Amino acid sequence: MGETTTIIECPRDAWQGLQDFIPTEYKAEYLNELVRAGFRHIDAVSFVSPKHVKQMADSEEVMKQLNASLPSNVPALEIIGIVVNEKGLDRALATPGVTTIGYPYSISAYFRRANANMTREESRRLVEKLKKETLAANRGLVIYISMAFGNPYDEPWGPEIVADTLDWLKDIRVRTVSLADTVGTASPQLVGDLYRQMKDHVAGIELGVHLHSRPESAEEKILAAYEAGCRRFDSALTGLGGCPFAGDNLVGNIATEDVLAALRKAGADPGVDSARLTKALAMTSEIRAKYAHAPLVN
Repeated sequence: MGETTTIIECPRDAWQGLQDFIPTEYKAEYLNELVRAGFRHIDAVSFVSPKHVKQMADSEEVMKQLNASLPSNVPALEIIGIVVNEKGLDRALATPGVTTIGYPYSISAYFRRANANMTREESRRLVEKLKKETLAANRGLVIYISMAFGNPYDEPWGPEIVADTLDWLKDIRVRTVSLADTVGTASPQLVGDLYRQMKDHVAGIELGVHLHSRPESAEEKILAAYEAGCRRFDSALTGLGGCPFAGDNLVGNIATEDVLAALRKAGADPGVDSARLTKALAMTSEIRAKYAHAPLVN
């Protein structure tokens, strides 16, 4: 096998937009199954307003049940909890088992206002606080650069804006960053070109990608990022979830099984054995049928 890559499985992203509530016990069981299947990095929960994201209202209880069910000999896990404000940060830091705090930092002013009602300066101050608080609490921090590959709002965008953001994050000692194609419109060439251009700005930073895509373009995007040097990939089993702003109901998270296949095709070691995914895939299909009412598209 070739160079090792890091796969971040993202059930939180897959579930958060579902209208029908997934029972707490089932969420915890699902997360436990992901661990049994070999995932060591899981974007599992978020600490946001239940009024806006009701699916995540039970994050503390999900983590409590997951912690109680994990075997004592389980290898070290990275469990990511997403926050969007200081209240969410306080909740996440008070939740045992959450090892890493994640924050979506938007370089689109429109998207930032619509999702967090913050100015650029307010959002940057929050990131600086997140860095300080997570360091003090011995937790990790990952910043997602939302709209990193462009936006649909006719706002200014260019590699220089992404580079400026990365330089600032590096200056405040953020060490893990993910470039997010929030609306799933980036071409494979843009994915590869932007990643390649950003490498000079991120010495000392682990730079990943959180891509959305139509199924037929997924492999090309993953391979473009990998060939540009990316070794950290976010994805979700069966491609469930994604961005509701893409304007195309086939645009969603890139399916983890497609990521694993693409990386093996490139000669990389994705670190997860596809043969161990049978039960997790069956549970994902059950979630699609019961709570998402979404057919599997391949």
